[in-house]
Amino acid sequence: MRTLEGRTALVTGGSRGIGAAIATRLAAEGADVVVTYSASEARALQVVEASRSHGVVAHAVRADLRDPDQVEAAVARAASMLGRIDVLVNNAGILAHGPIDELTLDDFTDTMAVHVRAVFVAVRATLPHMQTGGRIISIGSNLAERVPAPGFSLYAMSKSALVGFTRGLARDLGPRGINAVLVHPGSTDTDMNPADAEHADDERAVIPLGRYAATEEIAATVAHLAGPGGAYVNGTAVVVDGGANA
Repeated sequence: MRTLEGRTALVTGGSRGIGAAIATRLAAEGADVVVTYSASEARALQVVEASRSHGVVAHAVRADLRDPDQVEAAVARAASMLGRIDVLVNNAGILAHGPIDELTLDDFTDTMAVHVRAVFVAVRATLPHMQTGGRIISIGSNLAERVPAPGFSLYAMSKSALVGFTRGLARDLGPRGINAVLVHPGSTDTDMNPADAEHADDERAVIPLGRYAATEEIAATVAHLAGPGGAYVNGTAVVVDGGANA
Protein backbone atom coordinates (compact mmCIF):
# COMPACT_ATOMS: atom_id res chain seq x y z
CA MET A 1 0.00 0.00 0.00
CA ARG A 2 1.36 3.41 -1.00
CA THR A 3 0.89 5.72 1.97
CA LEU A 4 0.73 8.98 -0.02
CA GLU A 5 -1.55 7.92 -2.85
CA GLY A 6 -3.42 10.97 -4.16
CA ARG A 7 -1.32 13.45 -2.18
CA THR A 8 0.86 16.25 -3.57
CA ALA A 9 4.25 17.55 -2.44
CA LEU A 10 6.63 20.44 -3.08
CA VAL A 11 10.28 19.77 -2.22
CA THR A 12 12.68 22.71 -2.31
CA GLY A 13 16.25 21.96 -3.32
CA GLY A 14 15.14 18.67 -4.78
CA SER A 15 17.70 18.18 -7.54
CA ARG A 16 20.36 16.42 -5.48
CA GLY A 17 21.28 14.87 -2.16
CA ILE A 18 18.66 14.60 0.54
CA GLY A 19 16.12 16.59 -1.47
CA ALA A 20 16.32 14.26 -4.46
CA ALA A 21 15.94 11.22 -2.21
CA ILE A 22 12.92 12.79 -0.50
CA ALA A 23 11.21 13.63 -3.79
CA THR A 24 11.65 10.16 -5.24
CA ARG A 25 10.57 8.47 -1.98
CA LEU A 26 7.41 10.58 -1.79
CA ALA A 27 6.72 9.68 -5.41
CA ALA A 28 7.29 6.01 -4.65
CA GLU A 29 4.64 6.35 -1.93
CA GLY A 30 2.21 7.73 -4.51
CA ALA A 31 2.57 11.52 -4.20
CA ASP A 32 2.66 13.87 -7.18
CA VAL A 33 5.75 16.05 -6.73
CA VAL A 34 7.33 19.31 -7.78
CA VAL A 35 10.99 19.98 -6.98
CA THR A 36 12.82 23.28 -7.10
CA TYR A 37 16.41 23.65 -8.21
CA SER A 38 18.79 26.59 -8.44
CA ALA A 39 21.34 25.61 -11.08
CA SER A 40 21.39 22.04 -12.40
CA GLU A 41 18.38 21.53 -14.63
CA ALA A 42 19.79 18.21 -15.83
CA ARG A 43 19.92 16.77 -12.32
CA ALA A 44 16.47 18.12 -11.51
CA LEU A 45 15.06 16.44 -14.61
CA GLN A 46 16.66 13.16 -13.55
CA VAL A 47 14.73 13.40 -10.29
CA VAL A 48 11.56 14.19 -12.24
CA GLU A 49 12.03 11.12 -14.43
CA ALA A 50 12.78 8.90 -11.44
CA SER A 51 9.62 10.18 -9.77
CA ARG A 52 7.50 9.67 -12.87
CA SER A 53 8.66 6.07 -13.04
CA HIS A 54 6.38 5.49 -10.05
CA GLY A 55 3.35 6.55 -12.10
CA VAL A 56 2.92 10.00 -10.58
CA VAL A 57 2.97 13.56 -11.88
CA ALA A 58 6.35 15.25 -11.43
CA HIS A 59 7.82 18.60 -12.48
CA ALA A 60 10.86 20.78 -11.77
CA VAL A 61 10.82 24.55 -11.22
CA ARG A 62 13.91 26.73 -11.23
CA ALA A 63 14.15 29.19 -8.35
CA ASP A 64 16.91 31.05 -6.52
CA LEU A 65 15.64 30.76 -2.96
CA ARG A 66 17.71 33.76 -1.90
CA ASP A 67 15.10 35.82 -3.73
CA PRO A 68 11.72 35.87 -1.93
CA ASP A 69 9.89 36.76 -5.15
CA GLN A 70 11.25 33.61 -6.78
CA VAL A 71 10.21 31.55 -3.75
CA GLU A 72 6.66 32.84 -4.02
CA ALA A 73 6.61 32.27 -7.78
CA ALA A 74 7.86 28.70 -7.37
CA VAL A 75 5.13 27.91 -4.86
CA ALA A 76 2.49 29.41 -7.14
CA ARG A 77 3.73 27.35 -10.09
CA ALA A 78 3.81 24.17 -8.01
CA ALA A 79 0.26 24.78 -6.80
CA SER A 80 -0.87 25.35 -10.39
CA MET A 81 0.83 22.15 -11.57
CA LEU A 82 -0.43 20.02 -8.68
CA GLY A 83 -3.82 21.61 -8.00
CA ARG A 84 -2.96 22.01 -4.31
CA ILE A 85 -0.02 21.35 -1.97
CA ASP A 86 -0.51 18.73 0.73
CA VAL A 87 3.13 18.45 1.81
CA LEU A 88 5.74 21.21 1.81
CA VAL A 89 9.31 20.03 2.39
CA ASN A 90 11.69 22.91 3.06
CA ASN A 91 14.93 21.16 2.19
CA ALA A 92 17.18 23.58 0.27
CA GLY A 93 20.44 24.35 1.99
CA ILE A 94 23.89 25.85 1.61
CA LEU A 95 27.00 25.59 3.77
CA ALA A 96 29.19 28.53 4.78
CA HIS A 97 31.86 26.94 6.95
CA GLY A 98 34.78 28.48 8.81
CA PRO A 99 35.86 30.46 11.88
CA ILE A 100 33.47 33.26 12.78
CA ASP A 101 36.08 35.94 12.11
CA GLU A 102 36.53 34.63 8.57
CA LEU A 103 32.86 34.44 7.65
CA THR A 104 31.53 37.43 5.74
CA LEU A 105 28.34 39.42 5.84
CA ASP A 106 27.48 37.90 2.45
CA ASP A 107 27.86 34.44 4.01
CA PHE A 108 25.41 35.46 6.72
CA THR A 109 22.95 37.04 4.31
CA ASP A 110 22.88 34.08 1.92
CA THR A 111 22.68 31.47 4.69
CA MET A 112 19.82 33.17 6.49
CA ALA A 113 18.03 33.88 3.21
CA VAL A 114 18.02 30.22 2.16
CA HIS A 115 17.66 28.51 5.53
CA VAL A 116 15.26 30.91 7.28
CA ARG A 117 13.65 33.56 5.09
CA ALA A 118 12.90 31.16 2.22
CA VAL A 119 11.22 28.79 4.67
CA PHE A 120 9.10 31.62 6.09
CA VAL A 121 8.15 32.83 2.61
CA ALA A 122 7.42 29.32 1.30
CA VAL A 123 5.16 28.52 4.24
CA ARG A 124 3.17 31.75 3.85
CA ALA A 125 2.85 31.23 0.10
CA THR A 126 1.80 27.59 0.51
CA LEU A 127 -0.92 27.98 3.12
CA PRO A 128 -3.62 29.21 0.70
CA HIS A 129 -3.08 25.98 -1.25
CA MET A 130 -2.96 23.63 1.77
CA GLN A 131 -5.96 21.98 3.35
CA THR A 132 -6.63 20.15 6.60
CA GLY A 133 -4.20 17.24 6.85
CA GLY A 134 -1.35 19.25 5.35
CA ARG A 135 2.23 18.80 6.50
CA ILE A 136 5.06 21.32 6.66
CA ILE A 137 8.32 19.45 7.08
CA SER A 138 11.56 21.41 7.31
CA ILE A 139 15.03 19.89 7.08
CA GLY A 140 17.28 21.20 9.81
CA SER A 141 20.50 19.68 11.15
CA ASN A 142 21.65 17.92 14.29
CA LEU A 143 24.10 20.84 14.55
CA ALA A 144 21.13 22.93 15.69
CA GLU A 145 21.24 20.99 18.96
CA ARG A 146 24.94 20.21 19.38
CA VAL A 147 28.03 21.60 17.65
CA PRO A 148 30.91 19.15 18.20
CA ALA A 149 33.52 20.95 16.08
CA PRO A 150 34.52 24.52 15.23
CA GLY A 151 33.51 26.29 12.05
CA PHE A 152 29.75 25.71 12.11
CA SER A 153 28.50 28.70 14.09
CA LEU A 154 26.60 30.36 11.25
CA TYR A 155 25.17 27.11 9.91
CA ALA A 156 24.05 26.04 13.39
CA MET A 157 22.46 29.42 14.07
CA SER A 158 20.42 29.29 10.89
CA LYS A 159 19.19 25.76 11.53
CA SER A 160 18.39 26.59 15.17
CA ALA A 161 16.01 29.29 13.96
CA LEU A 162 13.86 26.54 12.43
CA VAL A 163 13.31 25.01 15.86
CA GLY A 164 11.45 28.03 17.16
CA PHE A 165 9.66 28.57 13.86
CA THR A 166 8.40 24.98 13.78
CA ARG A 167 7.12 25.18 17.35
CA GLY A 168 5.33 28.41 16.55
CA LEU A 169 3.80 26.96 13.40
CA ALA A 170 2.44 24.05 15.39
CA ARG A 171 0.53 26.50 17.58
CA ASP A 172 -0.59 28.66 14.65
CA LEU A 173 -1.60 25.88 12.28
CA GLY A 174 -2.57 22.97 14.50
CA PRO A 175 -6.13 24.28 14.90
CA ARG A 176 -6.35 24.23 11.08
CA GLY A 177 -5.31 20.57 10.98
CA ILE A 178 -1.85 21.30 9.56
CA ASN A 179 1.23 19.76 11.17
CA ALA A 180 4.67 21.35 11.30
CA VAL A 181 7.68 19.11 11.95
CA LEU A 182 11.45 19.46 11.78
CA VAL A 183 13.84 16.71 10.73
CA HIS A 184 17.44 17.02 11.92
CA PRO A 185 19.77 14.85 9.80
CA GLY A 186 23.26 14.13 11.01
CA SER A 187 26.22 13.29 8.78
CA THR A 188 24.68 12.16 5.50
CA ASP A 189 26.52 11.06 2.37
CA THR A 190 25.86 13.91 -0.10
CA ASP A 191 27.79 16.19 -2.44
CA MET A 192 27.92 18.74 0.37
CA ASN A 193 29.32 16.26 2.91
CA PRO A 194 30.60 13.11 1.18
CA ALA A 195 31.35 10.05 3.28
CA ASP A 196 34.81 9.80 1.71
CA ALA A 197 35.86 13.38 2.44
CA GLU A 198 39.07 14.14 4.32
CA HIS A 199 37.21 14.94 7.55
CA ALA A 200 34.71 12.07 7.30
CA ASP A 201 36.52 9.79 9.75
CA ASP A 202 36.30 12.53 12.40
CA GLU A 203 32.55 12.69 11.90
CA ARG A 204 32.16 8.91 12.02
CA ALA A 205 34.10 8.84 15.30
CA VAL A 206 31.26 10.60 17.14
CA ILE A 207 28.47 8.49 15.61
CA PRO A 208 27.65 5.39 17.70
CA LEU A 209 26.53 3.52 14.57
CA GLY A 210 29.91 4.32 13.02
CA ARG A 211 28.70 5.41 9.59
CA TYR A 212 27.11 8.20 7.61
CA ALA A 213 23.42 8.05 6.81
CA ALA A 214 22.29 7.30 3.29
CA THR A 215 20.03 9.97 1.83
CA GLU A 216 17.30 7.34 1.54
CA GLU A 217 17.28 6.95 5.33
CA ILE A 218 16.48 10.62 5.81
CA ALA A 219 13.86 10.39 3.06
CA ALA A 220 12.21 7.44 4.81
CA THR A 221 11.69 9.54 7.93
CA VAL A 222 10.21 12.39 5.90
CA ALA A 223 7.87 9.99 4.10
CA HIS A 224 6.68 8.60 7.42
CA LEU A 225 5.98 12.09 8.78
CA ALA A 226 4.18 13.06 5.55
CA GLY A 227 1.94 9.99 5.71
CA PRO A 228 -0.62 8.57 8.13
CA GLY A 229 2.09 7.61 10.61
CA GLY A 230 2.93 11.28 11.15
CA ALA A 231 -0.60 12.45 11.84
CA TYR A 232 0.06 13.12 15.54
CA VAL A 233 3.66 14.35 15.26
CA ASN A 234 3.61 18.12 15.52
CA GLY A 235 5.80 20.99 16.70
CA THR A 236 8.86 18.88 17.36
CA ALA A 237 12.18 17.84 15.86
CA VAL A 238 13.06 14.29 14.85
CA VAL A 239 16.81 13.71 14.96
CA VAL A 240 18.17 11.19 12.43
CA ASP A 241 21.89 11.11 13.17
CA GLY A 242 22.85 7.58 14.18
CA GLY A 243 23.12 8.69 17.79
CA ALA A 244 25.74 11.42 17.26
CA ASN A 245 23.89 13.81 19.56
CA ALA A 246 23.20 11.18 22.23
